[in-house]
Amino acid sequence: MTTNKEITPQDILLKADALRPQLGSGFRDEIVQSMYAEAQRITDRAVQQDKKQKWDLDQRIDRLVTSPIFGLPIMLFILAAIFWLTIVGANVPSQLLATGLFWIEEQAANLFTSIGIPWWITGFLWHGVYRGLAWVISVMLPPMAIFFPIFTILEDLGYLPRVAFNLDWLFKKAGAHGKQALSMAMGFGCNAAGVISTRVIDSPRERLIAILTNNFVPCNGRFPTLIMLATVFVAASFPPAFASFVAAGSVLVVVLIGVFFTMLMSWILSRTVLKGEASAFTLELPPYRRPSIGRILYTSLIDRTIFVLWRAILTAAPAGALIWILGNILVQDVSLANHIASFLNPFGLLLGLDGVILLAYIIAIPANEIVVPTMMMVYMGVGMMTDPPSYNQLYTLLVDGYGWTMLTAVNLMLFSLLHNPCATTILTIYKETKSMRWAVLSVVITLGTAFLVTFLVASLVRLAGWV
Repeated sequence: MTTNKEITPQDILLKADALRPQLGSGFRDEIVQSMYAEAQRITDRAVQQDKKQKWDLDQRIDRLVTSPIFGLPIMLFILAAIFWLTIVGANVPSQLLATGLFWIEEQAANLFTSIGIPWWITGFLWHGVYRGLAWVISVMLPPMAIFFPIFTILEDLGYLPRVAFNLDWLFKKAGAHGKQALSMAMGFGCNAAGVISTRVIDSPRERLIAILTNNFVPCNGRFPTLIMLATVFVAASFPPAFASFVAAGSVLVVVLIGVFFTMLMSWILSRTVLKGEASAFTLELPPYRRPSIGRILYTSLIDRTIFVLWRAILTAAPAGALIWILGNILVQDVSLANHIASFLNPFGLLLGLDGVILLAYIIAIPANEIVVPTMMMVYMGVGMMTDPPSYNQLYTLLVDGYGWTMLTAVNLMLFSLLHNPCATTILTIYKETKSMRWAVLSVVITLGTAFLVTFLVASLVRLAGWV
């Protein structure tokens, strides 16, 4: 007598694992297509439509913005327009805010001095800690107050799902999830916010890929450096009327390089430490809707701008204190900052940079906003972070005074794009993944990529004899 063996769930899973390699790479798309084809067949049988019916407004817009031909160019145009608005719109508010905050610093420092507070306490508190906070607020707040509302309007309008739809095929080829496009877009405002927004990705593996690669898109903390370099070394060759557009275009090119590295690193991770099977991405495009002013204000200003700014403030205070200490403790009449920069200089030159730039990025780990003023402080030999001179003067100062070349400017833009996350983002990665391993890996991946790319670019330029 024979008895049938009872089939257990484990048997089914083992059989599925055995059959899985036989499936084609596009079987999920085929399943989704078959589902929609069946839904369309049922609709055709059950619903009678007027043959003269025309496309509604949503469909007309989608035929354009999700077009294989026009979808990506429209997306790039919108992105460039956002950058231009952020660059142009943030200049005056940033300057006004900085003037007001630094005036408070000056008055408070004078007050401390008049009542006999020791100079080092005054310097540490006001020219160190406070100035670091003031710089982060004045540089970071206006761009975020412009970028995040625009981003939220696009989100509320229903355009961002179209961005994910347009980029899905690219992320799919990279072994990542199409929704990573949304977290990547959020990273332009702040990488910490971009890491948090990866919660929309259901797959833990693909969410990790999105988290580890989000830093390859520049946040607004890195825009001041990129804008300065684009304006001083690129846009300066054009008439003043076109300078802002050229600067915005240059920043857009850098952003596209960041997107390339996002895809490349996603592809590498999906085939190494995060190897696995891609999950299905079925996206039903929502209808376009009128943005809600109340939701835009709350989400962009309270939930994003204030939240991100507060985290940046908490990490910027120690950076301001550290740079003041390094600039005011002298060893053989030379500040510690200059000693460290001299020590780092050989390695910096190997990367097409210099020791001052590397020191500025080490100190700016808590907040990227203080990179440029820290560089100016060390270059000029003063005891606190210093506002750079006008762009025309800055070009002469950097080229004639400190030996900068076009290679230095290009590699600094690349290093600013690719280097390690700021402390706020690293902390956010740790909190989101509950793992120190992934937080450390995010630093290793980005910093390793920055070192490798700048070294290769510097080596190729030198071999070609262009410097």
